[in-house]
Parts: sequence; C-alpha cells; structure tokens
Amino acid sequence: MTTKLAPHERIFVGLDTADVDKAARIARQLVGAVGGVKIGKELFTAQGPDGVRLAAGGAPLFLDLKFHDIPNTVAGAVRAAVHLRPRILNVHASGGRAMMVAAAEAARETAEDLGIERPKVIGVTVLTSLDAADLAEVGQLGPPEAQVERLARLAQDSGLDGVVCSAREIVLLRKACGPDFLLVVPGIRPSWSAAGDQKRIMTPEDAIAAGADHIVIGRPITAADDPLAAARRIAADLDAAGVEA
Repeated sequence: MTTKLAPHERIFVGLDTADVDKAARIARQLVGAVGGVKIGKELFTAQGPDGVRLAAGGAPLFLDLKFHDIPNTVAGAVRAAVHLRPRILNVHASGGRAMMVAAAEAARETAEDLGIERPKVIGVTVLTSLDAADLAEVGQLGPPEAQVERLARLAQDSGLDGVVCSAREIVLLRKACGPDFLLVVPGIRPSWSAAGDQKRIMTPEDAIAAGADHIVIGRPITAADDPLAAARRIAADLDAAGVEA
C-alpha cells in the first residue's frame, strides 16, 4: 500500500451492535481519532441500509457483510452495497474465482454509474476465530496459513484489491501477493486488553510493523469506559512504536 497514513488512520473500529443509537454515539465520539468504522451483519440485519448510514455518520465505512453465494447473487448484493458508499467491502474468498470476479466487476461498474470512488473489494480468507483444530473439524487439513495463502492468491488472481487475514499471515501474504495488496487485519488486541473469542491475535503495534494496511479493533475501544481515550491510547502506542506510515 503506497498511501501514507497517520497511525490513527490505520484503525477501523468494529461497531458490533444491533443498537443504531449506540453505534452512532460511539462513531461520533471517535471522529478524527480513527480511520473509520466497520459495520457488519448484526447492525445491518437489525437496522438495514438506513441504519448503517445513520450509524456511520459519514465516517469512512468498512462494510463487513462477507457475501458468499453464487456469482449472480453476490454481484447483485455488491451493486446494492456500493450505494452505501463504503470505503471497503468484503466477500468470502472461498466462494471461488467466478464469484470474486463478479463482485469486483459489480463494484467497478456501479461506482462508475454513480460517479463515486470505487470501494476496495477484499476477500475473507480464514476467520480469526478459527485455529487448526477448528479447520480440521470442517475437513480442511493443514495449518491455517496454507489455506490463507491459497485463498489470497486466488483473490488476487480474481481481481480483488486485498484480503482480510490474521496478523500472523501478514509477512506470508506480503511475500506471496506483493506490497500493494491490501491487508485488513482483525483479531487485534492491545496488550492491555482481553483476547475475548479471538484465537489468532496480535497487538496493534506488531500488526502494523509487520505490514498491515488497516487493523480492525472492536471491544477494546467500544466496550471501554471512554472509547475516545482508548482509541487515542492505541494510536499513541502505534506512534510511540515508530511504525512506518
């Protein structure tokens, strides 16, 4: 990624709630302190597109709906999603080449029709809540890293801008897919916060230093007594660590 970003601009905050007023309140508190907000299935299902617009409040939006269906259906979903003007949206890379090609084309065509900037379309590789034992239970043998690399290469070949991956795969994917492939990394926990249900986690400083473009942080910020102070603390930690812009 060639764009220079300040440390706080690397952070997308996960607004994982069905309460649109709560989400909007947190988003307003964080204006100027983070790079954007991530809104996913919980709020979208409860509140719909209008709820997403209200919750984001104009902040850069990562629309985290992880589309996964036949190519025609995913293309239609992406066309609808582009009307929300997300900065980033995602699909499951395991949906296959044809599905990802359709998603990328739908995003480009719809953005052109609307006269807006095309959102980045990224693929979900392996969920950060899964480890090798979890993958084995669903028939995927071998370490998570092997499946992540396989899906990332396929996503790149299919015209996607990048992937969602665990911080532990950043170096691997930089080598496999190059410096301009967008890496958005959830499962991020500051050293002073609890891990929660994430298994393949890393601190913000280590993730950015390893080469993540954006990190996604939820509860360490949104569940804090003072979300703004928590966000500023993370940005300060990044700055103090001297991560490259």
